[in-house]
Amino acid sequence: MSETPYEPTERRPIASRDTRWAGRIAAWLIKIGASPNGISVFGMVAASAAGVAFAATSHTGEGTARVLWFFGALLCQVRLLCNLFDGMVAVGRQIASRTGELYNEVPDRVSDAAIFIGLGYAAGGDPALGYLAALLAVFVAYVRAMARSLGAPNDFCGPMAKPQRMAIVTVLGAWLAFSPLAWRLPWSEVRIALGLVIIGCLATAVRRLVRAATFLKTGSA
Repeated sequence: MSETPYEPTERRPIASRDTRWAGRIAAWLIKIGASPNGISVFGMVAASAAGVAFAATSHTGEGTARVLWFFGALLCQVRLLCNLFDGMVAVGRQIASRTGELYNEVPDRVSDAAIFIGLGYAAGGDPALGYLAALLAVFVAYVRAMARSLGAPNDFCGPMAKPQRMAIVTVLGAWLAFSPLAWRLPWSEVRIALGLVIIGCLATAVRRLVRAATFLKTGSA
């Protein structure tokens, strides 16, 4: 008796998944037999490298720091692309599995921690804010996973889900890479970005908890 293929459910809604460019890249990755788990791990490596690049800005001159900010922002987008294509390749190759779900989730938590801790040690950063942002980013995902394990839907709502967190970090990196020094804010942009992530993650965690509790009590969101 053949085993029923595993079908991933409640995938994160990503608008770019339905675009022509994403379809073409996914088709090429499928053609060459790319591993979805390997793509997930590569995304984690890219995010970790972004965190290192951000942290290194506090040990270099202005010119090198600008390059590091740019590459850190770029690597954050590489991380998001890996998050997009690992699922598309798994589904396209019909090799989606529960193990793949682990590869999808666990590297993401490492990625969040690496990026925000790196920002905490960056030029203009604050380690305490970096660790707090990392903790809350992981906590937001934990709330989603715990609610799902109890029977609630897989809730990816914001206002500070992963795409929003990476958008803030990418804009921050681009701003510090290209903006004139005269345009810099009196209070560090890095601290402001970390503060936004912290406040947004708190709001997101509360919102997801309320939505999950409502569903578990009433059977509807």
